[in-house]
Amino acid sequence: MLLENKVAVIHGGGGSIGAAAARVFAREGARLFLTGRSLPRLEAAAVAARSEGGEVSVTVVDAMDQAAVDRHADDVVAEAGRIDVALNAVGFDHVQGLPIGETSLEDYLRPVVGYLQTNFVTAKAVSRHMIAQGGGVILTISTPGARLTGRGLIGNAAQSAGLEGFSRALAGELGPVGVRVVCVRPNAISDAMETSYTREMFGRIAAAGGVPMGDWVGGLAGTTLLGRLPLLDEVAEYLAFAASDRASSMTGAIANLSAGALVD
Repeated sequence: MLLENKVAVIHGGGGSIGAAAARVFAREGARLFLTGRSLPRLEAAAVAARSEGGEVSVTVVDAMDQAAVDRHADDVVAEAGRIDVALNAVGFDHVQGLPIGETSLEDYLRPVVGYLQTNFVTAKAVSRHMIAQGGGVILTISTPGARLTGRGLIGNAAQSAGLEGFSRALAGELGPVGVRVVCVRPNAISDAMETSYTREMFGRIAAAGGVPMGDWVGGLAGTTLLGRLPLLDEVAEYLAFAASDRASSMTGAIANLSAGALVD
């Protein structure tokens, strides 16, 4: 198993990507500590992960709160002895699709501050322990907005490009002590839209353009080389690989899971 005897913390563990990663991590042998703000969603993710044979603990933690995240990391190490993998899968609904003249400063900054703050907070908390133990893997999640252009993308573009820059810089800082940092950049995930905030967010963009939601999603899929959008399990499987010792030479990487919307 890819993650046998590994201890993994997933912030945003009740969300679509977090829950999918939890299932795959559990199947691959990891001991899981899931955090988020919704206990019902965390419990549902834990049930699914336990069905794969995983040992799973859940804790309500605000991933924007440095003190709370630090306490949780300390509790995990006190209980499990170490943190081998930390995934931040926290998501924020935000405004897209509007020109700059119709975008408020607050709406522009919401994803920028949200994503960069939570990833800083969680990485800082776990890196203390990973440095002390001489190894670990920090996983972050970006979007194709880091490389795209067009109307209505300024907040998402700034957030995603900033997070990828953060991940590269952190990889350079932590690499000499054996800690890897990998950023995964999936496209919109087709089967996440039923359970994720992205359905409402993309629905607003489709409505603003006068396009039915199904047609909008189909058009987005049509911009990819594969003619489709990625699936949750595909993203989760890659995260498990990146967290495993089989990817032990990978750090500072931005993994392109956009189904060919972007070509590196």
